[in-house]
Amino acid sequence: MLNQRMTPLYSKVIEHARENPHSFHVPGHKWGRVFPQFAKETYESVLRLDATEIAGLDDLHDAQFVIKEAQQLLANVYGANTSYFLVGGSTVGNLAMLCSVCSKNDIILVQRDSHKSVINGIQLAQAEAIYLAPDYDEKTGLSIGIGLATVKEALNSYPNAKAIFLTNPSYYGVTIDLREIIEYAHTLGMPVLVDEAHGAHFGVGDGFPRSAISQGADLVVQSAHKTLPAMTMGSYLHFNSSFVSKKTIEFYLQTLQSSSPSYPIMASLDLARHYMANLKEDEVLSILESSRKFRAQLKEIPQITVVELDETVNSTVDPLKVTIRTKCELTGIDIQGLLEDKGLFVELANEEYLLLVLPLAPFHQSEQIVSLIRSVLKPYKPIDRKIGEKKIGIQKISSFPFKKETVDQCKIEYIPIEQAVGYFIAEQIIPYPPGVPLLIPGEIITNETIETLLKLLEAGAKFQGHTNIKQTGLKVFTIDDRKEDEK
Repeated sequence: MLNQRMTPLYSKVIEHARENPHSFHVPGHKWGRVFPQFAKETYESVLRLDATEIAGLDDLHDAQFVIKEAQQLLANVYGANTSYFLVGGSTVGNLAMLCSVCSKNDIILVQRDSHKSVINGIQLAQAEAIYLAPDYDEKTGLSIGIGLATVKEALNSYPNAKAIFLTNPSYYGVTIDLREIIEYAHTLGMPVLVDEAHGAHFGVGDGFPRSAISQGADLVVQSAHKTLPAMTMGSYLHFNSSFVSKKTIEFYLQTLQSSSPSYPIMASLDLARHYMANLKEDEVLSILESSRKFRAQLKEIPQITVVELDETVNSTVDPLKVTIRTKCELTGIDIQGLLEDKGLFVELANEEYLLLVLPLAPFHQSEQIVSLIRSVLKPYKPIDRKIGEKKIGIQKISSFPFKKETVDQCKIEYIPIEQAVGYFIAEQIIPYPPGVPLLIPGEIITNETIETLLKLLEAGAKFQGHTNIKQTGLKVFTIDDRKEDEK
């Protein structure tokens, strides 16, 4: 039995720093000695941990000592065969997972409301994605994941698919039981990859959802920095597969991650695992009670409502995620701005929702926070608002016709947003957060998509890489008449 009270990597880095070593190696700040004086006090304690692959501190890409031990402790907590530290966020984990199971022209089934890194990973692997639209809760309009029936229907049409890629939980913390899908895929010899970026704390105790690893998924990526006490960009990748080559996943992790990984990030991943592994039952119960109390207090504010799924829906919501919906004349983005003026920053806001992420610790500020929100919203009259459904992927199962050979026959133009219906989009349109593309290259632009896009723009939503989308319009594919004539 491994001792989960140990922190092998963090302890070794601290031990090395306390020896006040002389640095004749990178990094250039020399343990914080060479640094702008005005910022030295702020950074000094972290820079003393910012090491490199010197004797005793191991190497992430050839772990033999303390990093290996730290990763073994991580795998032990989650019940994985092998676990890896990631210093490039869940993004690099998604890229590595996809490249490990897909080659050029391979087919992969992909949940349509996946993160942009998934779309990028498919392009990197030069694979062909068959997108599966999730089901939606009629009460809230939120995605509630992919059902087994959809997976079976897709596999009947695409029996040569190499793998299934799912996102669970959603950005809003909605999670489903994945066991049926995983078991069915495995009967066909097919691996299941899961982006569990927002579920690094899953399985911490009763009352929290189960991790996809415990449900039999082959590869699972988690953003430890999202809900565990790890530094930003610190993530985990768990391997538990007889269908995927461990050597292949390790090759892509070495290829896609920096050859100079951050020791402060890796040490924080060691500490995050330690924190989760050593949470006591009464602490977990206190966290759950804090969440329940906070939700109950928020429900008393008439200008908002706490989002709860329909009781008939076979999904649950992560206790650390609290989604509130505006019930007044303000949009979610309007409310976000008012709260930021008071020093309260939320995770996400759009036309109708705001998302709050609670700490994985007892939360004792609920009355103070609720009082602040109530005071900000007090001047605004409660009204009934129609629930909107931000559905993406209107077809249940869809493949986009624009392969490379098709694109070669096209040219790219910019079309005003209102005139773009019926065209095929030539770029990703990504509201951020959450980073889930509203449109993917090759996808047909529909009236519904344009309505959603315009509502988001009107509400003040930000689109990554598109600061002037109203002025520039949408980049679309059109037939290149010159190449048609050449035929």
